[in-house]
Amino acid sequence: MLFLLFQLGRDRYALDSAQVAEVLPLLGIKQIPQVPRGIVGAFNYRGAPVAVVDLCEFALGRPARKQLSTRIVLVNYADAAGASRLLGLIAEKVTETLRCEPGDFAPAGVTTDAAPYLGPVRADERGLVQWIDPDKLLPMPVRDALFQQLAGHSSDAPS
Repeated sequence: MLFLLFQLGRDRYALDSAQVAEVLPLLGIKQIPQVPRGIVGAFNYRGAPVAVVDLCEFALGRPARKQLSTRIVLVNYADAAGASRLLGLIAEKVTETLRCEPGDFAPAGVTTDAAPYLGPVRADERGLVQWIDPDKLLPMPVRDALFQQLAGHSSDAPS
């Protein structure tokens, strides 16, 4: 199985590459008023608005650093009806992949209801890598409100 690696602060995280639709450079993002912390707005992707979450802001309380390796990772995200939607995740140091088996990851030993998206961990020579489940990233009321608001916006947001 192939994973896309990135960082939040000094820690490494992994996304199942099967959930990744595309990796994009940072683009112009239209801000959406009155959204929860971490949701930075939306951008136009092939004629449709795509919501964007800054993972650093969401998890660490600070915006992602604007560096060459900071990217928008488009993931396939299940909406309330179970339909696949695109969601943009801003992450730092999106420069590596990892090929390993899902069984190489083990429970982290610490869980929190505030971060249900954090999955098991895998150790290597550089430390731990934690698997993130993007489908569990946004609480259901936030997800539903965000996608409803985007449905009301036209597709002419800046790209």
